[in-house]
Amino acid sequence: MNKNPNMYKIKKCLIFLIVLITVKTNGQDTTVKSPDNNITVTVSNADKLTWSVTWRGRNIVNPSAMGFELKDEEAMAGNFMIMDQSVKNFNETWLPVVRSKHAVIINNYNELKLILREKSGPMRQMELSVRAYNDGAAFRYKLFRSAKVGERQIVKELTSFNIPGDPKAWIVEYGAYSTSNEAEFFEHPLSYLNEKSIAGMPMLMEYGNNCWVAVTEAKIDNYAAFYIGTNGTPGQLTTKLVPVPGEPENGVKVRFDDEVYTPWRVLMIGESPGTLIESEIIQNLNDPCAITDPSWIRPGISAWDHWWSGEVKMEMPVIKQYIDLASQMGWPYMLVDWQWYGKFNTPEADITKWASQISMPEIIEYARSKNVKIIVWLYSSDVNRNSAYKVAFPLYEKWGIAGIKIDFMDRDDQQMVNWYHDIIKCAAENHLMVDFHGAYKPDGIIRTWPNMITREGLMGNEYYKFSDKMSPEHNIKLAFTRMLAGQMDYTPGAFLNVTRDKYKQQTPAVVWNTRAAELSKFVIYESPLTVVCDHPDYILNKPGADFLKIVPTVWDDIKFLGGYPGDYVAIAKRSGEKWFIGIMNNSVGKTVNLKLDFLPDGNYDAEFWSDTKKSEKEPMDINKSVRSVKSGEQVKVIMSANGGSVIVLKKR
Repeated sequence: MNKNPNMYKIKKCLIFLIVLITVKTNGQDTTVKSPDNNITVTVSNADKLTWSVTWRGRNIVNPSAMGFELKDEEAMAGNFMIMDQSVKNFNETWLPVVRSKHAVIINNYNELKLILREKSGPMRQMELSVRAYNDGAAFRYKLFRSAKVGERQIVKELTSFNIPGDPKAWIVEYGAYSTSNEAEFFEHPLSYLNEKSIAGMPMLMEYGNNCWVAVTEAKIDNYAAFYIGTNGTPGQLTTKLVPVPGEPENGVKVRFDDEVYTPWRVLMIGESPGTLIESEIIQNLNDPCAITDPSWIRPGISAWDHWWSGEVKMEMPVIKQYIDLASQMGWPYMLVDWQWYGKFNTPEADITKWASQISMPEIIEYARSKNVKIIVWLYSSDVNRNSAYKVAFPLYEKWGIAGIKIDFMDRDDQQMVNWYHDIIKCAAENHLMVDFHGAYKPDGIIRTWPNMITREGLMGNEYYKFSDKMSPEHNIKLAFTRMLAGQMDYTPGAFLNVTRDKYKQQTPAVVWNTRAAELSKFVIYESPLTVVCDHPDYILNKPGADFLKIVPTVWDDIKFLGGYPGDYVAIAKRSGEKWFIGIMNNSVGKTVNLKLDFLPDGNYDAEFWSDTKKSEKEPMDINKSVRSVKSGEQVKVIMSANGGSVIVLKKR
């Protein structure tokens, strides 16, 4: 990473003006259009406050409810007058500290801001900000203090999404609000949802005729996350906020005694699912980097002494073996997992002291001698108990620890959201990167706090060890669903590859996809800190390990090359002058043709790691080859069932 602080300066071009072409007020309706005029968001201030969205003249969201129900107050849902209205066009180019998808990001939108006040009664005020981007639309509310001094309490956000027709949707049901967000996305008609549903996000929908939409949220701060259900009418999606702990489902969701912003309610819109994968709208809805000098934040791959790859004991020789793995592979990190500080999730747990059988100073010094840095695992309750993190994080910086992995939060209510922010900020003050497991979905916070470098919040590789839910189809769907929200710590790198009929839950863990498919996860999945799951004995000097020595974890550009949820996915990413392509297949063998029209003109050396004729029955079998290709030509990729491929392209 370039250490020049000028690299982190935000380059902006702000234009504030009334945009008559893109914003129009007609009676009770106010509209704002995207810069390319394809997306129109309309806010109607008739008896009830509603919003709607069209894309290229097509209805994406029909008029849908807005507003709030608050405890001991009348609902705020209508009867408003517009006190003030402002419009701006915003266009900036900014450089992310952590390049998840792009080295340079364009943030261009038109924004409508309305100040609304009730015409009668308590005459409460609300601010509504609506943004129209070329790749989506978003809005958020701002609520103010009431006349009575003290706390206001939201019991329901009335925001709804009235979806026309009955589009195909990829839905993940959690069944409860206390969740680690680790479950499968299933393909259903949208009408599958009902009033009891607690469905997670992002939720992808295929409208047909080259129209794809995903619903999610961005910039969650001092507010509860939301899930999706219905009001009993098909297509009428409702916002289900997570209750404050101790409150019933119909109880208080958010408490505030000063002004509060909701998260952005986001629609990602495009003509293919790939346009959503390439989108930066989630990061763009967050604030610029809050860290003055973030040059210490260094993405990369980490080894991991986890129980997934065997019944790993917390012993010095084992830890050093994984440090040696990282060193030999050229990876910058090694993650020391649970039990390094002895018993966890107990009142006597002390995250400032290491277990008697190990020596943390010796571990850190040994790693330093191998050009490797240490990341440590922590149980969330041990971090929070007696504000232990306020003592531990400065101590970790003195030790030379590079980052922390915190596990088992399994919540995204208002209190937990605020806890995340406290942890991230304290970690940044002490130059620690953060990886959350048992976590809620990303919301773009990596732009503001780039030390929040990755998180789990998905059903990843660890499920192969104790569940029969994993499948190649699930792995493909992740790229089209959960990954739309941002970084995901899937923990790839399983090198004990077996066929479906030979798969079983065991130690050491095995996966039922080919070696080439496993390599493709390192390109396809977005995770600037990529934690490798397997044991050194199964990786070192094994076929495909050479690819893990060269694959980056951050990228300068991204191109979707083809695929469909549950079928296959092909993504190209650029790092410097090299392009890396990852293709992942489902459980039916197939051949795909990839057009290399994204490459600049010229001839390229292409290095392939591919399935072989034997891979379907011997999934560890992989072929490495080199050939010449040209920009614009088609490359045929043959994949076995549960297979995949990776390609590295370098211009001659």
